[in-house]
Amino acid sequence: MAKMNKTATGKNRLKNMSDTNLLLMITVIVFFLMYIGAIVFQGGGFLKPQTFFNILNANAALLIASCGMSLVMITGSIDISVGGVAALVSMCCAVYLDKMGGNVFVSLLIAVGIGLAFGLVQGYLVAYLDIQPFIVSLAGMFFARGMTTIVHTNPFNVENEAFVALKDTRVIVPGIGTVNRVGKYVDAYVEIGVIVAVVLVIALFFALRYTKLGRSFYAVGGNGQSALMLGINVKKTRFIAHLLCGLLAGIGGYVYFLHVGSGAPSHATGMEMNAIASSIIGGTLLTGGVGNIIGTFFGVMSLSTIQNIVSSAGLDQAWWTGITVAAMLCLFLVIQSVIMARKSKSN
Repeated sequence: MAKMNKTATGKNRLKNMSDTNLLLMITVIVFFLMYIGAIVFQGGGFLKPQTFFNILNANAALLIASCGMSLVMITGSIDISVGGVAALVSMCCAVYLDKMGGNVFVSLLIAVGIGLAFGLVQGYLVAYLDIQPFIVSLAGMFFARGMTTIVHTNPFNVENEAFVALKDTRVIVPGIGTVNRVGKYVDAYVEIGVIVAVVLVIALFFALRYTKLGRSFYAVGGNGQSALMLGINVKKTRFIAHLLCGLLAGIGGYVYFLHVGSGAPSHATGMEMNAIASSIIGGTLLTGGVGNIIGTFFGVMSLSTIQNIVSSAGLDQAWWTGITVAAMLCLFLVIQSVIMARKSKSN
């Protein structure tokens, strides 16, 4: 009898779990199964802690952009300009630092300013003029890519000493490391961009969970008309979501710039699609109202891990990566559909 009661209690907890928490749990489980499977079947680099941190180092900018994407998707909107904004930020900062002898602090202000400008314009067009967000952000993407080429045509590396010193800064992860081939212990490390990304993830998690604005995002995405009846300023909430997305795209662009150390028109190509994919894998619904920033973090890690697994398996062709990412997206879209069907049935 006690065993039956425990089973019933477990089923009730699963049934009563919110869609956001259930999707988060699935994402986390899938990521750990995937990473453990990579360690068991491929071993090698996946056994080294630095491999995990290298995934973070390479995807810190994507993580920040994905957080912004999750915010607008939770409100039922979308922004596909984040990759173009990141490319424009990296090119403008590169030209300012390398060609104009600028300083690092001002270059960071330039990045934030570009992100805020895109967020302001796109947020106003979407929220107050009620233009479709896909069309608005598509125009923003084309504009950002075009401006990137106008600022400078050819790719080049930045040689500004202060910037190079910041770019090469490594934060040691205490107590974690490996012994290399010559028997020397090497500490694991992360780049500055990872620290920025993790701080933003934590801040956004608490903002969404514990602030009035965060609850408004979910309410607007769940049902805009009901949110309006509850006294929530729907237009203002959508505007703020796009403004924050633009700001995060600007910061993500600077983190991307710190990682690559150069400016090029082709930078951050496909970042917007990867951000959308990471958000979906992380449990954010395209229809809005459901999502979690921690899930977005694991979505980015899952997407990057599957790409590393494909590469480690010797399948270096780009189409193999595309197929595996598509399969992951389909899997999580099916999971989301099942959960939403379960919710509709229960109602």
